[in-house]
Amino acid sequence: MSDTRPPSPSSSHLAAGSAFARLLQIMQALRTPQTGCPWDLEQDFSTIAPYTIEEAYEVADAIERNNMPELRDELGDLLFQVAFHSQMADEAGHFTAADVAEAIAQKMVRRHPHVFDQPDDRDADGQTVAWEEMKAAERAAKGADRSVLDDVALALPALMRAEKLQKRAARVGFDWTEPEPIFDKLGEETEELKEAMASGDQTAVAEEMGDMLFVCANLARRLGVDPEIALRAANSKFERRFRAMEALASERGEAFGDLDLEAQEALWQAVKQKERSKTEI
Repeated sequence: MSDTRPPSPSSSHLAAGSAFARLLQIMQALRTPQTGCPWDLEQDFSTIAPYTIEEAYEVADAIERNNMPELRDELGDLLFQVAFHSQMADEAGHFTAADVAEAIAQKMVRRHPHVFDQPDDRDADGQTVAWEEMKAAERAAKGADRSVLDDVALALPALMRAEKLQKRAARVGFDWTEPEPIFDKLGEETEELKEAMASGDQTAVAEEMGDMLFVCANLARRLGVDPEIALRAANSKFERRFRAMEALASERGEAFGDLDLEAQEALWQAVKQKERSKTEI
């Protein structure tokens, strides 16, 4: 059996430990009654959770823009969220920041036996399969009556959560094996949405719209596309093109908002053509 102890810490690791300890001290000071910050003292897990989610997205945004200085700052903001939650848990006697770090360290060692226990030559795909199998075993160990859908976080963005729910269901065979039936299902949901629209029942419209989005997420997964990333890319493309339309209208001495839809569409097509021309060069 291999030595499961991690390598000796480097100087950067030691510095990180010292810096994190200082952050924890600052967090403790912010939460100290009478002398701390009134706002920080008023917070609890539920009020801080939205900030935690927001900081995670800001990390992803910095990565997408390949902005390393911002990524450093955003990772710091996210780390502060860890310190905040850990401090509140420590105050309530639930766990400490050290417990958090030790728990994730143990989990990483447990889920990487090919590194820390029995080295093998598995590739990334093999590790992904093994990882999911270990996660499933851990969930099963928590209780015989647990659902395969347990632990898919409610706070996830809806599109991301849809994909994760579908992936869990697929593990027990509840899944299409080819994309063609999903297209058929998408057509079925489209017709049901049209019927709901014709009925004037807005509740039914919202429900059918949700069903359509759920099927789209399933189709993306079947095609090997992350629906959340795909939609983020579509958002970025729309924003880029819309800003270009506004700029083009301004160059012509026109206010974009004053143009009728036909004129705006003409600008949209002009921007798309300009993008295609750049691609072809």
